[in-house]
Amino acid sequence: MTDPIADPASSPPEPVESPAPDSAVSSVAASVSVASGVRDSLDAFERGIAPIVEVESVRKVYLHEDKPLEVLKGVSLRIYPREVLSIVGPSGAGKSTLLHLIGTLDVPSAGRILIAGADVTRMSNARVAALRNETIGFVFQFHHLLPEFTAIENVMMPGLIQGAMRRTELAERARSLLQQVGLESRATHRPSEMSGGEQQRVALARALVLTPKILLADEPTGNLDSTNSHMMHELFFKLNELHGTTMVIVTHNEALAARVPRRVKMRDGVIVEDERHADTLPAAADRLATAPDTAV
Repeated sequence: MTDPIADPASSPPEPVESPAPDSAVSSVAASVSVASGVRDSLDAFERGIAPIVEVESVRKVYLHEDKPLEVLKGVSLRIYPREVLSIVGPSGAGKSTLLHLIGTLDVPSAGRILIAGADVTRMSNARVAALRNETIGFVFQFHHLLPEFTAIENVMMPGLIQGAMRRTELAERARSLLQQVGLESRATHRPSEMSGGEQQRVALARALVLTPKILLADEPTGNLDSTNSHMMHELFFKLNELHGTTMVIVTHNEALAARVPRRVKMRDGVIVEDERHADTLPAAADRLATAPDTAV
């Protein structure tokens, strides 16, 4: 499907592809000053409760069989530092589309998205890539581990591609994350030697190895049984508390959605509910219980 843009003067840049491993190092190296600016902006956001993510009147329209298909219909949302929220709703509601737009994996047809105050819909591809590498981690329904590498090597992979850290330091951080997700003893095992739940926990550790401020998870427990799903749920709260990572989780899992401090429900491309539950707040998110209304 393609994305029709009605007004070229106000249209966002072309959709940004994740950099391939061969080009990622040079892309990041060329954007060192940009990444430093992103970090300064994020640090400023940490000093208050200004939103780390702002979605403003975002629409997403695809062309399907030469007919426009509007997937998002003017969505507005504010997400605060250290917050944990779930996005729920029926299939086709626009949940994953919204997540991909926040993650800069796609661009809106209209509206804008700000990450730590920076309007990503007006950035060049290089700046968007630098911000994504610096700021956002991803966990998907399928773990996408590289089968020929061990658990610790898979966790290290984003840092190896980026080349911004010494290998010994990166290995130490990866080992620490594997310990935090209960897999230190599996560090030298390849994916084929691990269960589905263990593979997904490795993917979670990998998403955090570059200490992103935002973690986006798209159906992270969709392929797991109830026991492993529960373990992943606990890890989200634990890692939020340990690292202060803002977490946005698209899920059909009602048990997880019920436990998350904030629940955003979508239907037919719009947000129909946005609720906070103070009695479910993890310690790291306590201060958000009385944050301002997030609807823009």
